[in-house]
Amino acid sequence: MIPVTIVTGFLGSGKTTLLGSLIKARQTRRLALLINEFGEVSIDGALINDSAGGDEHVRIHDFPYGLIAYGNDEHFIPTLQAIAERRANVDHVLIETSGLALPTAVMELLQSPELARDFILDATLAVVDTPLLLSDQFDRDLSADNPHAMVADSVATLFEQQLEYADVVVLNKIDSLDEDALLQAEQRVRDRAPNVRFLELAYNAQLDIRLALGLRLHQPTFTERSHRFTPLPGSDTPTLASHVRLNGHAHSGLASHSHGLATHKHFHEQDPGWLSFVLRSQEPQQPEKLKQALIDAAKTEPLLRCKGFIKTAPDQSVLVQGVRTRVAISPHPGQKSSKESELVFIGYHLNRNTVAILLSNLTGTVWK
Repeated sequence: MIPVTIVTGFLGSGKTTLLGSLIKARQTRRLALLINEFGEVSIDGALINDSAGGDEHVRIHDFPYGLIAYGNDEHFIPTLQAIAERRANVDHVLIETSGLALPTAVMELLQSPELARDFILDATLAVVDTPLLLSDQFDRDLSADNPHAMVADSVATLFEQQLEYADVVVLNKIDSLDEDALLQAEQRVRDRAPNVRFLELAYNAQLDIRLALGLRLHQPTFTERSHRFTPLPGSDTPTLASHVRLNGHAHSGLASHSHGLATHKHFHEQDPGWLSFVLRSQEPQQPEKLKQALIDAAKTEPLLRCKGFIKTAPDQSVLVQGVRTRVAISPHPGQKSSKESELVFIGYHLNRNTVAILLSNLTGTVWK
């Protein structure tokens, strides 16, 4: 059976960057990657392709615009079946879910009659934006008069469910954090998901590949009517007194838990407020001016994520990555020059026209 690792995590947690580092550290592993984005343009797929660098032993399958393995996804099972047919050339499958998806949708289909005999869940990794976690951005808003309380509650619910169904939580973006902050972050994860099995640290968005692939945390259970994954049992261990032990496979809080595989359906059907759209501009952009415009937009609108490539000159473009009011603009050698700037925006009840007007006014260029 081909092992499958699911990489989940909320918008902007750094899943794609982490996957890129795993690709570079793959050694002799032959990988198949399924990359899902909640939007009509594949930015993450382009970044992963650059990380792979044309390596023939890394096959990438894009799943843009939607939620991978959810009810209306007609491509997931055929794609996995095609991978199974070339199993002699595949050692491991990595599936990056959208930042707005739960891993349970993929888990459920992996256990379907079409896939159960060919694939085994190796582990589910939840990548966490640790500074956001520590700044209370994933907390519920209990204020009765706060108009943004609905956004906070929806974010908190989705974040907690992603943690709940993970085997491994990866604390990412931790390079500037000290020991006390890391211990506090671990405790916040434990408070939300006490049955998380392992916690790992990703410095420089890198994780030892031995801590990500080949963990074998699940075993198949076959019955006459069904097939399900059974977490391998372990022992309970209290929160670590020191994170120094986390520089290897020092696991805390190992405990078996079961996965409620129908949970993702509630999110999919009952919370339609998550929206994604693309804005484009034909005019060259001034990076610092655009950066400030995106920060200002995130302060006034329920904008949680933006990403894309902007044209700064006729033959030059740069990468934009924004998580709420944190916006980074950087050169990206792998990106070919384009005729226009193109940004993906994701938010909760986010208004496309409002964001377009804000960006146009603040940059002095037309965005539509």
